[in-house]
Amino acid sequence: VSLVLLLARTEDRRVLVGMYHCAHEMSHGASDPSFARLGQMLLEYEHPLKKLTEEFGPHTKAVTSALLSLHFLFARRNQGAEQWRSDQLLSLLSTSGAMLTPASSDTMACEYLSLEVMERWILMGFLVCPGALGMSPQCLELWRLALQGSLYLTLLRDEVLQVHKVTEELLGGLKGGYGARDVILGGCRGSVRVWGGERPPVGSVWGLWQRPVPSKPCSSQALFVFMALSFCRDEVSWLVRHAEHVTKTKNPEDFADSHLAEMLFLMEQLRSLVRGQVGVLQRYHVQYLARFDALVLSEIIQNLSVCPEEESIILSSFVSSLSALSVKGVDDKEQFDFTPLRLDWFRLQVLSLKQKPGQQTQNTPCPSLPPLCSHPCSFYPRVVEKLFAATMEEPSMLRFSIAFPLLCSHFSRCVHPMCPEEHPQLQAVALGLCNKFLEEMARQASSCIMDACAEHHNLSEQLLPKHCASTVSKARNKKTLKHPAKKGEPERDKPGAESQRKDRTLTTNMDKLHLTLAELSLSLNHVPNFTVFEHTVTPAEYLSSQLETRFTKAIVAMAGYSQATQEVARPSEVLVGLGAYVTFLQSLGHLLGLDTGRIIRGVLLQQTQPRDAAGEQTLTTIYTNWYLEALLRQASMGAIVLAPALQAFTTVPREGEPSFSAAEFSDVSEMRALAELIGPYGMKFLSDNLMWHVSSQVAELKVGTRGWGQVWAPSSPPPAADNVLKRMTIIGEILSFRAMAQQGLREVFSHHCPFLMGPIECLTDVVTPDTDIQVTLSIFELASAAGIPCEIDPALVNVLASSKTDGSSPEEDYKVACLLLVFVAVSLPLLASDPASIYNTETDGEAAPCRSMASSIPWGKRWGGGCSVLHE
Repeated sequence: VSLVLLLARTEDRRVLVGMYHCAHEMSHGASDPSFARLGQMLLEYEHPLKKLTEEFGPHTKAVTSALLSLHFLFARRNQGAEQWRSDQLLSLLSTSGAMLTPASSDTMACEYLSLEVMERWILMGFLVCPGALGMSPQCLELWRLALQGSLYLTLLRDEVLQVHKVTEELLGGLKGGYGARDVILGGCRGSVRVWGGERPPVGSVWGLWQRPVPSKPCSSQALFVFMALSFCRDEVSWLVRHAEHVTKTKNPEDFADSHLAEMLFLMEQLRSLVRGQVGVLQRYHVQYLARFDALVLSEIIQNLSVCPEEESIILSSFVSSLSALSVKGVDDKEQFDFTPLRLDWFRLQVLSLKQKPGQQTQNTPCPSLPPLCSHPCSFYPRVVEKLFAATMEEPSMLRFSIAFPLLCSHFSRCVHPMCPEEHPQLQAVALGLCNKFLEEMARQASSCIMDACAEHHNLSEQLLPKHCASTVSKARNKKTLKHPAKKGEPERDKPGAESQRKDRTLTTNMDKLHLTLAELSLSLNHVPNFTVFEHTVTPAEYLSSQLETRFTKAIVAMAGYSQATQEVARPSEVLVGLGAYVTFLQSLGHLLGLDTGRIIRGVLLQQTQPRDAAGEQTLTTIYTNWYLEALLRQASMGAIVLAPALQAFTTVPREGEPSFSAAEFSDVSEMRALAELIGPYGMKFLSDNLMWHVSSQVAELKVGTRGWGQVWAPSSPPPAADNVLKRMTIIGEILSFRAMAQQGLREVFSHHCPFLMGPIECLTDVVTPDTDIQVTLSIFELASAAGIPCEIDPALVNVLASSKTDGSSPEEDYKVACLLLVFVAVSLPLLASDPASIYNTETDGEAAPCRSMASSIPWGKRWGGGCSVLHE
């Protein structure tokens, strides 16, 4: 019936059949013999239900008899929540003394049969045989019970039949002596019993099972597990069908359940319980079959007065097969195959029905364990996405959200053996949904973590020294009774005020973030991994990836770099914020179930490189660009000068320009903080960029210096002396800043790795002029990476090596270097005559950048030595 209804819904069915006919003729050279019958069937079943009622007319008696056999079972199963509670249907503790007694039933296979399946049998059976409804009151009662259960019936997966509407149209148009037609149609128009009350009983039952079942496996009560799975499936399937197709005349809230994720989670718990105790179940039931069922069957055979030979052989085979079962097979992990036993059971049924037509036999033997666990599986991708979105908006359901990714592992059981072509599509849908769900869960969890880190960052920022000025000022004014506080001035909260609460019920933003994070962590760490279509999925890795990405972006955002305005945060402030982030992440290691240390090390190591894993700029790139383009560029223009007494660069005050304190970005503490942030790799990148700028200045000096020896007389000033002094000053400023940065690196390295710093210093001490130059350069490169100054600068050697593209010889470069020193010495009086070159005792420097020459002149000497080293 479902197949015919689905066929009638296919709009292009005639076109498809015609194409099939043409393809068959082209392939085989003849028409398909069954094409005419198929075409005739399409025409006859244009209105499928009317035609089906005619076709099933002769079979009404057989169909009615089959449906009435469900009356007792369906009436018992189709109960409300109150009846479930009063009967304690699934309670193991209601009769605790009988927990070891095997749970049995005369209709064992029907106990876990889906109620939806029975409803479909009843409603579709009476739709094609409507005459039976007026023949028996039991049929009418069964019909009414089924109608009160659902508005929609499943045809195939998410294809449904609006049963009430179809019934009214079909029965309203039939003619005949149906005296109960009005009663039937009245039952269709009646209200549907809204489910949702069945979920609490199942949930409470699972709460009671959590104690006795996992700790002491009750294999004798396994039937209750499969019954609970079936009941849960009925509840979920009903809600899914009606929530997807709810009409405007119905209240959507009656067909929605925000706690559905909990039901799905309980079903997963039950499945995992069965899979985890499969060995216990096998041992119990193998012994039960061999030591109980075989003995009972043998006793029944012996008490039979008359038994045909064929039946006797089959029954004896049953006894021998069951008696041969042993627990050793379970211990050896053998696969028990009861297929021959089932085939013999079917043969026995056929023989019994031939000789004794009135005898009733069980038609459905209990299946094996995997089909029982996969029986409640289904496939509703659109609805699953909507339910997941609703679950993520309900804080109390976040801990059960892992049920949705786990559902995707069941899609593999939806593949039908008769339609293997669906496997790639189902696999793509399952993997896509699973990835989408886990990405969203990880995104929300990482968002909570970053928000909490930002809160801690704000709290740590309140403790910075720059925020204590107002507090100190108020305290001093209060003590001297001067300058009383202005009225209306807002009172600033002191750090730590956020921890004072008079009522614990008042929740703060941090409380909400911690609660949400705890719920999501429970969900993501529920299972270490699971399989979706032979793909192993690890939920925690999604959070690790998201957290690493967001942490990287948060670190870069803390720098606050703006290329347009050349604004950036001080390295010390970024270091304080980074410490707050790292401290909070480390405290979450036990909660998240992640190796937070690995994540922190990976992210911080990326910040020491010019680009991170995503190709974005890092702190190394940001601060390298800022110090070169902002601070040192202003120093080259005379707006910033070196102050040796302060061990920093200071800003020359000028009227009409915004205040900028260069010392706040270049003092000792900032250089240490910079070394902490970008590490030795980042400092090497900074040093290489500084030396590249030095090499560009050297190239300009070399161009201007060549030929001076022939045209310049010592009695007159050197040509372009201002240009030489300016470029030497720029070189001195760059080298002074580099020396300060190297000193900060050395102090940080000594603090963190004192036992590594000692051997490196010893290596530099053992270097002598007789040491091989390659060994010397290797040792000095190691020492330079630790911030130790060296006699031969490896960075300078590398710059000279990279700049030898003009074909000049080392002797000529050495001559140019010596000539440059002479030119600088002769040009110093010009620099001394500058009015700004007045010594300042406070800064141990001058307003003009004269002090930088003290770094550039010795460097010029080392340049000449570097040329000799490069020649060697």
